[in-house]
Amino acid sequence: LLCNIGLYFICLGWESQLLETGFLAIFLCPLWSLTQLPEGCPPSRISIWTFRWLIVRIMLGAGLIKIRGDRCWRDLTCMDYHYETQPVPNPMSYYMHHSPWWFHRFETLTNHFIELIVPFFTFLGRRMCMVNGILQILFQVALIISGNLSFLNWLTIVPSLACFDDAALGFLFTSGHGGVKRTVCMLIRRVVNVSLAILIGYLSIPVVLNLLSSRQVMNTSFDPLRIVNTYGAFGSITKERTEVVFQGTSSADPQDPAALWEEYQFVCKPGGVTRRPCLISPYHYRLDWLMWFAAFQTYEQNEWVIHIAGRLLANDSTVLSLLAYNPFEGRPNPSASAAQGKWWIRKRLGPYFPPLDLVGLRKYFSSRNWPHPDLH
Repeated sequence: LLCNIGLYFICLGWESQLLETGFLAIFLCPLWSLTQLPEGCPPSRISIWTFRWLIVRIMLGAGLIKIRGDRCWRDLTCMDYHYETQPVPNPMSYYMHHSPWWFHRFETLTNHFIELIVPFFTFLGRRMCMVNGILQILFQVALIISGNLSFLNWLTIVPSLACFDDAALGFLFTSGHGGVKRTVCMLIRRVVNVSLAILIGYLSIPVVLNLLSSRQVMNTSFDPLRIVNTYGAFGSITKERTEVVFQGTSSADPQDPAALWEEYQFVCKPGGVTRRPCLISPYHYRLDWLMWFAAFQTYEQNEWVIHIAGRLLANDSTVLSLLAYNPFEGRPNPSASAAQGKWWIRKRLGPYFPPLDLVGLRKYFSSRNWPHPDLH
């Protein structure tokens, strides 16, 4: 294997954000029925405000970690690198990366405004709250267009919708008529919502303290159920892109300078310089994403990379199904190109780990209790 440089950093806080969003959504619905909420018993304002509080925490967490993190966020140069070095760029990333320098400065300032100032609009009345919702949704749409961040941006749009009330969104739905009698279920629902407010308020204390702390941590939770979490993204920006490239050879002697090494291609991870970046959001190729993290460290810190190499040596169909191209199956290498035929510029840095074979991996796999990959 070898590393190469071409045309960045985010923690997987998505699972916690998905869990918290799903938990809060439970309280939007009737307790024991799938029927539509009666007009006289809309979702509790407490439930709506838990979503508003979620989008406030998401954006403030992301904004504060940037200001306290990489210096490029303070000198407004981070966007010079972000599109190139984000985990999985898309075709638009290429063109955004080549935007003028002044546009990148404008983007960075806009990012700070959206993440650090706009969330406080939530508490300034109905109209300003809706302004926050509009700006947050537009911001997420811009992120969706300019990169493959999986379902993260789509998920962040969900709590932003809570910034709009019935008067703003009523035209999208039909309205019912008639009064509603108070029932025991409605009273129970009110008790549950009040209990929810107390729970969210209590669990938010360490989250707020974390946001105020100069030692802020991102994408973590202070309760075991991950009901109220702290968020953040891209606190650090890498200035050049490194990639781990899997290569194989049919040569009997891999050390032979004449040995021909052929490259495996991932579905979406940058590889061949003529391959057009993919467009997959909101879908997510987990392996491609993890390979981005692996390039920051050594294979000793990412033993799963060796596991994959062993599976590739054995032509394991499960692992091969996660790749776009296996050079030893004779399939054509899919490619597309930018104006001059290359979407990336890369150079060899050196081996990520030495040449391997199945025999040499037997002891390594056994020491870790991994099943040895048999040749298929």
